[in-house]
Amino acid sequence: MAPSALLAIWLLAGIALGAAGTAMARAYALHRRLIDLPGERRSHRIATPRGGGISTVLVLLLALAALAIARPGTLPACLLAGAGLALVAGIGWIDDHRPLPAWPRLAVHAVAGGLLAAALWMQGGGPPDLVVACVATVVLVNVWNFMDGIDGIAAGQALVVALAWSLYAGAGPVLWIGLALTAALVGFLPFNFPRARIFLGDVGSGAIGYALAALLALGVMGEPTCARLPWILPLLPFLLDASLTLISRMVAGEAWWRPHVQHAYQAWSRALGAHAPVTLAYAGAAVVASVAMFVVRSGSSTLIMSTCLTFLLAGGLAWKRLRGRRAGIDTDSLTDGKR
Repeated sequence: MAPSALLAIWLLAGIALGAAGTAMARAYALHRRLIDLPGERRSHRIATPRGGGISTVLVLLLALAALAIARPGTLPACLLAGAGLALVAGIGWIDDHRPLPAWPRLAVHAVAGGLLAAALWMQGGGPPDLVVACVATVVLVNVWNFMDGIDGIAAGQALVVALAWSLYAGAGPVLWIGLALTAALVGFLPFNFPRARIFLGDVGSGAIGYALAALLALGVMGEPTCARLPWILPLLPFLLDASLTLISRMVAGEAWWRPHVQHAYQAWSRALGAHAPVTLAYAGAAVVASVAMFVVRSGSSTLIMSTCLTFLLAGGLAWKRLRGRRAGIDTDSLTDGKR
């Protein structure tokens, strides 16, 4: 079969499974009363079912199984990576049914990062690659959970990142797993944007974060430090908002691990009284950063460093300006979203 035809089948199957799985997850959530209710630490006004991201988990696990079959030498690594994904998704699924404390969830994320590191080691990864796998897992799983707060933003951002990295890699596991994640999110998004009928839930946001960590670790494996930096660019809109907000809450002495509505994207959505423009703006920022990733690909280390620094400074200034809009705005004026 021609590679283009195989790619088309891969994408269509992922989209179909993503959509069907989300529809079934919504029916299940309504039946089990897995509902996010509005509140002062939520960014929505309408009670909405959660857990729709289980469809993404299904697609990713099937993609790993297909990769292991197509490339038998990757079977042990796929099993380890799949086990890590199952752990992250499993603890998220439990949390969606019965909220858990932060520390047990973080411990599971760390174990999943170790499993991903072991998978990379079996594929020839060195110590720096194993560190990237562990750190990226804990960071991105939690960043995607923190940033899953208004309609479509977490799924839309992940879709841009996964597609950009797939095209950037051009071949190998990053291409196929990245496209599987992209397809799953294309199937999910009509249920979540522009008006959410179901949320990802912790099962979905965690699985997406883990999948992105795996793609990042695979993509930069064996590369010199400067060649790794462009891969970070598409992540910056989420990384900056999540990290700067977290730091500001720590400095203020707040309980930073608790749900809140203090991210820049939440402040902006309150100021606008709508979610869609903010979700699209963040996706647009990720697209611009992804284009920059391709532009600097063959550039000098000076060009790469200066580009990354420019995006960091611009993102930091945007975060400060947008987050300042939270003052004097009533959280009850929010439209529907997650939290």
